Amino acid sequence: MASLVEKQLLKSLFSFFLLVLLFSDTVFSSRKTFDQRKPCKHFSFYFHDILYDGDNVANATSAAIVSPPGLGNFKFGKFVIFDGPITMDKNYLSEPLARAQGFYFYDMKMDYNAWFCYTLVFNSTQHKGTLNIMGADLMMEPTRDLSVVGGTGDFFMARGIATFVTDIFQGAKYFRVKMDVKLYEC
Repeated sequence: MASLVEKQLLKSLFSFFLLVLLFSDTVFSSRKTFDQRKPCKHFSFYFHDILYDGDNVANATSAAIVSPPGLGNFKFGKFVIFDGPITMDKNYLSEPLARAQGFYFYDMKMDYNAWFCYTLVFNSTQHKGTLNIMGADLMMEPTRDLSVVGGTGDFFMARGIATFVTDIFQGAKYFRVKMDVKLYEC
């Protein structure tokens, strides 16, 4: 009697482990692989930022919410919220392809460095949806990479890299950044 129960138990355990093995293999084989050298989507466009200075309400695309005085020469602690146009060319007045909506803050006391968190909101005939981008902008470097951490619509669950290159910088009033976005999971 005991050997019949033991055989039944062994059969059940064997079946269970076989099912676990089968399902784990199915999960591993269905994972999507991607080639880091070849993006599935690639865009280049320009982000324009005009900081509100008290006189430029009509043109301002960003405003400093917190700007503590006396924390050094590198704007440490300054917090800026923005809603700026994304264009295909360098002209601020060109038809926007999208809007960049989010914030950045200066987070280094010894050099210029900002941390960005924003969403590109697309609502055009070409694309609909959003791309979420975040990361450190090491402003003194010629190129900087920020992470694309997700998206919606045409960019559902997208991941990749947004490479920043400062195109023009006019003090605290205006800057334009060329963004080269490469998506590796589309």
